[in-house]
Amino acid sequence: MSKPSIDLLLNRDRPLTCLTCYDYLTARVMDQIPELDMILVGDSLGNVMLGYESTLRVTIDDMVHHTAAVGRAVKNCYLIADFPFLEAALELSTAVRSARRLVQEGGAQAVKIEGGERNLELISHLTEFDLPVFGHLGLTPQSVEGFGGYKIQAKTERTIKQLGRQARALEKSGISALILECIPAQVAANLTRILTVPTIGIGAGADCDGQVLVWQDMAGLNQGKTASFVRKWGDVGKYLQEAFTAYCGAVIAGEYPAEEETFSTAETLSDEEIREMLLSS
Repeated sequence: MSKPSIDLLLNRDRPLTCLTCYDYLTARVMDQIPELDMILVGDSLGNVMLGYESTLRVTIDDMVHHTAAVGRAVKNCYLIADFPFLEAALELSTAVRSARRLVQEGGAQAVKIEGGERNLELISHLTEFDLPVFGHLGLTPQSVEGFGGYKIQAKTERTIKQLGRQARALEKSGISALILECIPAQVAANLTRILTVPTIGIGAGADCDGQVLVWQDMAGLNQGKTASFVRKWGDVGKYLQEAFTAYCGAVIAGEYPAEEETFSTAETLSDEEIREMLLSS
């Protein structure tokens, strides 16, 4: 299997599948799943990898570093990288340089930019030079301070109209797809019917063209509070705790390492001979 092109990917006759990823080994596992279409190196790495309370402290260097780690493993999935907080607000040449780094150094095939009309110049510029851009509307975590916290968006007539206006503007600017986060399912369904570009939902109902989740949430590794829209398909956190506990117990009991898990010298030597060698210099 080879990496899909953006056109082939976004014109599939089934829902699109996407998960976040931030490291080489996890990406290598994900990339072996034929049903997984896309991997997103999200700035959510600030929460799940770096321990920040929000994504606001994630830098472009962080994003390039983690995207490159994932990119070294990915052979089959389509790879998308996030623009971090306020990177799109920098002057155009600087923002373009950041996009170039995510592609050239990180190996990304597309970039994701949060927010709507304020980013149209940058998005149009990037798409004119054939770099696919994924938009992101609804609850955009980089704007969480302005939203007053993590809240459902587009619930009122005013905010629904605003969402529609920004989504249509992003589509005209040339985005390849639009991520919709934490908006009512009915709103997402109707917006999906209106737009010609695919929508990818995260907490936006079943009628989007695809779905994305943070893998640590859906696999049960993030043992803190997760959003109500997250379903857990595993309990990786519990499994790791069991493995770590068993390892510690085996070490304390003297059961690890066993003889078959140790190495021998090239010659048959007594302990006395080895001690003399160690003290000889």
